[in-house]
This record gives sequence, structure tokens and C-alpha cells, in this order.
Amino acid sequence: MTLRLRSLAPAAAACLIATAAAAQSTSGPGNNLQPGNGGPPAEDARLREVAAATQPARMEADIRRLVGFGTRHTLSDTLSRTRGIGAARRWLFDEFTRISRDCGGCLEVRYVDEIVPGSDAQGSRIRRPTRVVNVVAIQRGRVDRDRFVIVQGHYDSRVTNVMDSASDAPGANDDASGVAVALESARVLSKLQFDGSIAYAALAGEEQGLNGSEIFARYARAEGWKIEGVLNNDIVGNSRGQNGATDNTRARVFGPGIGVNASQAELRRYLYSGGELDTPSRELMRYVDAIATRYVANLDVMMVYRLDRFGRGGDHTPFFNAGYPAVRVTEFYEDYTRQHQDLRTENGVRYGDTPDMVDYPYLAKMAGMNAASLAALSWAPPAPDSVTIAGAVTPNTVLRWKAVGAADLAGYRVYWREPESAQWQFSRFVPGNVTEATLPGIVIDNYFFAVAAVDREGHESRAVYPAPGR
Repeated sequence: MTLRLRSLAPAAAACLIATAAAAQSTSGPGNNLQPGNGGPPAEDARLREVAAATQPARMEADIRRLVGFGTRHTLSDTLSRTRGIGAARRWLFDEFTRISRDCGGCLEVRYVDEIVPGSDAQGSRIRRPTRVVNVVAIQRGRVDRDRFVIVQGHYDSRVTNVMDSASDAPGANDDASGVAVALESARVLSKLQFDGSIAYAALAGEEQGLNGSEIFARYARAEGWKIEGVLNNDIVGNSRGQNGATDNTRARVFGPGIGVNASQAELRRYLYSGGELDTPSRELMRYVDAIATRYVANLDVMMVYRLDRFGRGGDHTPFFNAGYPAVRVTEFYEDYTRQHQDLRTENGVRYGDTPDMVDYPYLAKMAGMNAASLAALSWAPPAPDSVTIAGAVTPNTVLRWKAVGAADLAGYRVYWREPESAQWQFSRFVPGNVTEATLPGIVIDNYFFAVAAVDREGHESRAVYPAPGR
């Protein structure tokens, strides 16, 4: 049996031996077939170097500096040079600027802000007009400047009473840890150049209702950003749970499913053809899992098919609601005595989110996973567009897509897996800028499929699940 290809140019057509038995197992991006099958290199050693370059001591210094502002409540002091959210955001702006200076001005550092009008309505967490200010650093790609991946955390903090803007609210793990991931990713990745752009963001207003991320998502849309993925890091530095269990080798990535704005036609397609486990956000989740497995030492990802934890939310939600691939990265075990708590000791239990409770080597691994994922996505071509699949009542499966316009494109990788598998099990590299691949003998009913674009160095885009085609 052969793998049949349809190319934009006749010279690009090729035939490859492609039986299911010959397909080698894979676990996602960068896991190409062995030499001799025509695929690019299987790994990029630079991604392992990126993952290992994050430094616990630098991240601890970031968290202690943010905690030093006393409180970073969104409604706290904006004028003081030493206390409150205003002092915190100015320090973040200066720190991103310093990182930019070290790379010769490679970052565009800016405030992205709006005034939230406030309301006296019951349940409102902002009662008066308040300027919510995000700090964003942009590293422009050398080829595709409007194609973005985003890493973010929120720098505001709170205590037990969400409206208490005066009491000390250290917010070391929730979420100075996520902001430290964004800062450390910028330090590591600003030394490199990428095809696509990267945005490093410290968001405000999360505790008051995801205000900062709403503002940032609107800004990205207004700027025409083509977002390949949003990695939202929230509560990522604790390795000991309130139940006493400890694990510094696992992380959770939450990947949401069907979008809230899905049309009736889309819902019907999901009902009849599947794909709810392969939405863009869930393919992003699968991508991060594969990067961690291959490039981050001693860190495994639990993929969670939900928007977030039960009854809780995060800053990836506005991006997901706007139609962008977005996931939440968080620690495996949480300790709720350190979240949204007044500083106190009761019945021998110490409450409060203080920096001495953060596991900094674990946090550095989480940052390494983020940085390697950002680098892989930014070096890779754009994800294929308009991917479709056909093959009902035939022994073959046919996938089609629009050609990706990337100068260094090597080809495409067709993935498939058995329905009970969480990760991709099999793949076949398709060389050239072709627009169609046929998998003879691979029955469409027995597998799920996807297509990713691959460059000559083996970097792969986020995989795209196909819609039904002709």
C-alpha cells in the first residue's frame, strides 16, 4: 500500500510506504520518524537547552520583589513608590525593559490598559472607575511578526476579603509564580530569534473578575494578532498539597473543549463527527504535554479536559471565549491554606501565601516547560488551515488542507491515534508543500486524525483536527 499525495506542483508529489504496522509510535511535536523515512531531524537540542536554562534563584528574587510591595490588590495604592499595585507594575515594566536592554532592545515593553467603569451592583468586585493595567513585552518574529504565542500570569493579589485592598497580600504563589514564569521565559528566549512573535504578559485584575485578560484579549484582536496559543500560568510553584501529598514531578494543564460561541452547525459537526477532545485548546494542551515529555527533565503533564478546576477560573478564559487556543498551566497539588488567605495562624495551621512556601526548583521546571513550548511553537510554521477528512465506507482515509506559506517548510505530519489514547500514537511525514494525503488501509472509523506543518529543522506546529470533507 502507498501513501498518495497531491501537490501544488507535480514535482512535489511522492509515494511513501505507509502501512499502519510500519507507522512508528510518537508522542507529539518533534517526534519524527527515523532517518530513511524522509522526515526532518527528530529533535532540536536547543529546546532541551531552553528548558534547562531557567534559574530557581532568579525566579525566587522575582517573587520576593513582588511580595515586597505589601499588597498588589487591583484597587490598592497606585502612587506609592514602595507599596501597592502601582509600584509593582512600574517594577515589572522596568524589569522587562532591563531584559530588553540585555538583548539589544529586542522587546517592545508597553502598558496595555483600560478603565473598568465599576458598579454598585451586588457581587461587583470593582465599585469605582479603575484603570486596570497589564505589563506586556513583545518579542517580534523575524518572519511572521503578527503570529503570536503568549505566556502570562497575573500580578495582582488578594486576601480573604476580595474587596480588602489595604491588608498585606503577599500572593507569592498566586500568582507571583506565574509572573515569574513570564519574566524568566523572557530572559531565556530573548537571547534567541524566532520566526513568530512571543508576548510575555503580567496581567492585573484577575482576582476582581479576569479584567486584565479581557483587556489583553481585546487588544490582541484589535492589533490583528494571529494567536497560535496562550499559556496561562496561575499557581505554578507549590509541590505540596493540603492533603500532605508532595509531588515535584507533575504538572496539570487544563484544556477547554467546545467554545461558548459555537454555532449550531459546529455543534452538529461535533455531535456527528467528534472532535470535542481535539479542539485547538486541547491540541495546544497535547503539544505542551509532548514538549514536557521530550525536553523537560523529570516533569510529566496531566492533561485535564476541562476549562479549569471546579468552580474556579483563570486568565486563559477570555482568550478561549474569543476563539483562541488557550490553556491553564498549574501545579499538580494545591494548598488552599495559601490561597486567598489573611496572614494568620489558627489551630496550629499557618495561613498565607508567603514566598518561603514556594518550591523554586519545581517552579523553574514549570518555567522550562513553558519556555520550550513557546520556542517550539515560534520556530515552527503556522498551523495548517482548513483541514478536512474523508473516507467513509472506504478502507482509506484522505486528509486535505490549505498549503502553509513558510519558506522553510519541509512538509506535513499526519497523526492518528486509537480513540482511547490521549496522545498521538502514529504518524507519517509527508514531504513538500502538498495539500492532500491518503492513508491506504487506515480506516477512518477506527482512529482520530490531525495534521501539523513541519519545517526543515523538525519544528512542528500545533496539530489541527480535521472537519468532515467531501
